[in-house]
Amino acid sequence: MFALFPSRKVALEIFGFSVHWYGLLYLLGFLLAFYLLPRLQRYRGLHLSSDEWSHILSAAIVGVLVGGRLGYVFFYAPELLKTPLEVLKVWHGGMSSHGGFIGVALALWWSLRKKNMPLLAIADTAVVPVAIGLALGRLGNFINVELYGTVTDVPWAMAIPGVEGLRHPLQFYGMAKDLFIASVCFVHLRRTSIPGKTFGLFLMVYGVLRFLLEYLRQQYYAPLLLGSLEISRGQLLTVPLFLLGLLLWVYVSKKRFSV
Repeated sequence: MFALFPSRKVALEIFGFSVHWYGLLYLLGFLLAFYLLPRLQRYRGLHLSSDEWSHILSAAIVGVLVGGRLGYVFFYAPELLKTPLEVLKVWHGGMSSHGGFIGVALALWWSLRKKNMPLLAIADTAVVPVAIGLALGRLGNFINVELYGTVTDVPWAMAIPGVEGLRHPLQFYGMAKDLFIASVCFVHLRRTSIPGKTFGLFLMVYGVLRFLLEYLRQQYYAPLLLGSLEISRGQLLTVPLFLLGLLLWVYVSKKRFSV
């Protein structure tokens, strides 16, 4: 009837219903966002109510789940399209952070456009809890023993059950990366009043650090060729994020100085 930690991936079972660690970490991430957003909004002169933030977070939840899952299917596992029901089974694993970005961006654009809310100011406020949520996702990767690094002999190398050789603890590198991004964006949010600039900074810093960490990630897909340069799928998908952040940074900076 009730089982605590029945397996590594499942936190508990209640009457045959499994509660996965990923689900709990997603829930924790959204609860932290609901707590932080009303407190961070003052740095962008926002005065949204709890109901308005609830509306925004509801759209973000849909965006990250749908976008993350579809991103995984289209970017990494298109063979799942042959069995459409499998696409819906998120609990079987397989989410893409790049797809999640796209899903959240589209969901927020749609919901905020209808309510005439300031998209860039809200995006600036949201990047801090988003980065913390990404760190929680990396913790989920560690619990599930997935997305580990390449073989290494560094003193802090990690043994992976059933995998040959000691590996880079890439999940912890990713957690450190995301918490660093959250800290940088929080400081920048407090020190600048230009809407969109903190969001642009988030995209650029995430893009650079994610691109570099991909070199230490165990790859399950053949590298892609850009001329004579070999890059992973994750690196290729990260480049547009960096470029978008750079363009946004330049655009809002020029717009500010032209006023």
